Formats: sequence, structure tokens, C-alpha cells
Amino acid sequence: MEPEKDVIQYEVADNGICTIWLNRPHVKNCVSPQLLRDLEAAVDKAADDDSVLAVVFRGRGHTFCAGADLGQLVGPVLHETSTSLQLAIDSARTYDKIYNMKKPTIACVEGYAVAGGFELFISCDFGIAADDAKIGDFHIRRALFGGAGPIYRLPRYIGMRKSKELMLTGKLLSGKECVEWGLCNASAPSDQLDQLIEDFCAPLIDKSPFCMWMTKMAVNRGMDADTNSLITLETMTCNVVHHSADAKEGVAAFLEKRQPVWTGK
Repeated sequence: MEPEKDVIQYEVADNGICTIWLNRPHVKNCVSPQLLRDLEAAVDKAADDDSVLAVVFRGRGHTFCAGADLGQLVGPVLHETSTSLQLAIDSARTYDKIYNMKKPTIACVEGYAVAGGFELFISCDFGIAADDAKIGDFHIRRALFGGAGPIYRLPRYIGMRKSKELMLTGKLLSGKECVEWGLCNASAPSDQLDQLIEDFCAPLIDKSPFCMWMTKMAVNRGMDADTNSLITLETMTCNVVHHSADAKEGVAAFLEKRQPVWTGK
């Protein structure tokens, strides 16, 4: 199969917001092995780019992602299962990089975010969506199982009963319903999504990048250990953060009644 061009597009605005676009609109941005490789490369690039303060994931063609490209995987799914399994393994690795990235990540959903697209959506720190988006796990409708996050991310967002409702029925939620369920932070009409991204990212990109990283890392561990272990983690995080150059700058800026200038150190 001939390689496709520009299946991932990488853009960085002057304000530090990086947008990573899934660009296979002719198949609703379905995940091919090539798209996944290029997506992981873009995630690594954003993670290493000091000018990037927040990362937004979007889909071209007014849709987010409709999951794995079954047109490419129909043979492997039905016969050579190791190939489709590799896609799940690679997806889990890439999405975990997004979940643990030092920088805040935002999924912005138009149209469909189902199956693999849903897994990408729940791997981001935040979710925003068009009011009429269609979002859900969906795998069970095709007698498939998602291998990149639903069983360990979804219950942390919405609890076990709601997770089972989504995963065992394959139902899809609108953007408005996702806000009500706690899966989305905000929704808006499709023609207002660009402004919603700007407004949502504004209070993220003016913070210390170092403290953002430390806080995100600690919060991500918040449901993975017992209380005493987490108290220890908090104490250690406080010690690291409070000895940073950004902490000194933050306190000095407060006392001097000026805006802080962060160095990310």
C-alpha cells in the first residue's frame, strides 16, 4: 500500500498552543498504522518543543476519529490476529505518552470520536466537543474490544456503572451529554469551537510549565495508591516544586505586584 501524505499535521500558534490534526477525512480520520506512527512522532515533537505550552488534538473534515481503519485491517482482524494486536499495543503506548505528557492536552471533538478515537479522547487531560458530537467506546457493536485505555481510564472519569453502560451497550453521547456525564469539560456549537479552544487554553498557557508538569504528574497518580503513599507523594512534590526557579519567580512577582516571567525550571 502506497504511503499517504500528511496524515498528521502539526501546527504551533504564537501563543504556544500546538494543534495536532488527524488528516484522513475521507475515512473519518480512521487510525492506520501509518497515522499512528506519525501521531506518535508528533506527540514526541510537541513534548520536546519548549515553545509548546498546550497540545490540542483535532480531526480534519469536521470529525475527530472513527477508530481503527477496518478497511486496512479486515484481513488481519479475521485471520492474522497478531497484526491487529500490534495496532492495539502501539495505540496504548502512544496514548499513554499523551496521558503522561508534561504539558496539558486537550481533545477537541467534532463529529465522531468512537473506538480508537474515543481512546485518544479519554487519554487527553481535557475534552471539549461540539454540542452535536457523537462520542463513545462503540467496540462492542462490532464484537471487538478496545485495547488502549477504556478499562483503566474511563472508570476514573465517570465511575464503574456509567463505564459499563457505555462499554456494554456501545451507545454514543452528544457533546452536551458528555459534559453532563463528566467526560467533557465544555461543549459549544461547531462554529464556536475555535473560540472555545482559545478560551479554555488561556488559563493553562499562562502558568509555570514546570509546575504544570509536576501537578499533572501528581494528579495522574492520585487514584493509583493508598492515602499514606499519596501523602508522601504530595510532600515530595511540594519539595521539588517549591525549590524551583519558577516558584521563586511566582512569589517574587506576587510581592512586587507584577506578572511572573516563567522559565520552566
